[in-house]
Amino acid sequence: MKIEVRDGHLGDFEALFHLYREVAAVPGGLLRREAEVSPDYIRKVMENSLARGVSVVAIDEDRHVVGELHGWVPNIRQLFHVMSDLTIAISPCAQGQGVGRLLFAAFLGRVRERFGGVERVELFCRADNARAIALYRSQGFVEEGRLVGRVKDERGFIADDLLMALRFSAVSGAG
Repeated sequence: MKIEVRDGHLGDFEALFHLYREVAAVPGGLLRREAEVSPDYIRKVMENSLARGVSVVAIDEDRHVVGELHGWVPNIRQLFHVMSDLTIAISPCAQGQGVGRLLFAAFLGRVRERFGGVERVELFCRADNARAIALYRSQGFVEEGRLVGRVKDERGFIADDLLMALRFSAVSGAG
C-alpha cells in the first residue's frame, strides 16, 4: 500500500468524521465509541490541532484518508512544554501496513520543527492493546504510569490505561 502523509486541514472534515466513526466501531479501536464521534467532536479536534498543535493525515493511492494522528499543547501555561491529547486513528483496512509508523514520523518531525518549546509528547493507551504499545515503544515512548481499572467498555470489561510519554531531551541525549 502506497501512503502519502500530509498536514491535516479543514477540508479533511468529512473524511476524518467517517474515519473516526469507522475506527470507533471496532472494539478497542478508540476510547470513544462510534456514537460519541460527532461532528462537534471532530470540529473540536481539528480546531485544537490547527490552532495549538499538529494533525497529519495518511492518504492511500486511491486518495482516501486511511489514518490521522493529532495532538496539541494544552492551553495552560505550565504545560506549554507538553504535546498532549494525542490520538491516532487508522482504518482497519490499513492497519498492520506501516501507516502508524509513517504518521508518527511525520507528527514528531512537525512537533520538533514547529514547537521548539515542547519537551514531551504524551498519550494514553489501554494496557491490553499490545500492537499499539509496540508501535509507541518503537517510536521512543515509555510507560510512565498505569491507571488501574480506568477503562470500562459496554460489556463491562475493565482495563488499565497506560500513560506513555516521549521526552525529546531523553531522545536527543540532552538534559
